[in-house]
Amino acid sequence: MAEEPFVADYLARIGLPGAPPAADLSGLRLLQRAHLGTVPFENLSIHLGERVDLTTLPDKVVKRRRGGFCYELNGSFARLLTALGYQVTLHSARVWGGKRWGPPFDHLALRVELDEPWLVDVGFGRFAHHPLRLSARQPQDDPAGSFTVVDAESGFGDVEVVMDGEPQYRVDPRPYELADFTPTCWWHSTSPDSHFTRSLTCSMLGADGGRVTLSGDRLIVTGPAGGRDETVLDGDAAVLAAYRDRFGIVLDRVPRVAA
Repeated sequence: MAEEPFVADYLARIGLPGAPPAADLSGLRLLQRAHLGTVPFENLSIHLGERVDLTTLPDKVVKRRRGGFCYELNGSFARLLTALGYQVTLHSARVWGGKRWGPPFDHLALRVELDEPWLVDVGFGRFAHHPLRLSARQPQDDPAGSFTVVDAESGFGDVEVVMDGEPQYRVDPRPYELADFTPTCWWHSTSPDSHFTRSLTCSMLGADGGRVTLSGDRLIVTGPAGGRDETVLDGDAAVLAAYRDRFGIVLDRVPRVAA
């Protein structure tokens, strides 16, 4: 299979220059962990007045060296995996909000077919570092915690993903096209009722398994064992330097949540 032009640049972007890994489970684990550690989960475009455009993926991640939220990150990663020879489908997920499930297409997750189906997600913030077996019903240990896939009571073949005993999201088994997520992506990036328009975040998995998060002027570093260090940055120059040095994102102005 001929390699698509963006593949070499994408692999270099996630710290894996050179020959692509084999399209097997080992390669998938390597790719997912590398992506999580180099491409941040962020909603900066919303607060910089930039359009969130799903038709130009993966240019934002690769050429502009930015991150994004689920539709952008998992949409881009699906393009890479497909180009590398993986069989990938896009799935709608309803996120658990603490009291009820969110709407369909609230989240985009990936299913990769190998010897069995695997759930892959590089766009949910704090989540599994490695692929999860979709057909297993026993707990699956991951550096991020213990994950369990359970059959939903919906009667439609949905499965729910539970992390450390807390529901995360419910996955629709039907495959969709990226364009099917456009309306909900637009809502999340424009509606005053969306938590993405009401908050500002940029977060990435660290090499040690912890996380670094920049929320406004608050820099939060969380260790793999749960320790937390929070610093309030002094001024715009310090915030811009943190985006550059911590996440590789170069901005000419600080994003701000509209009052």
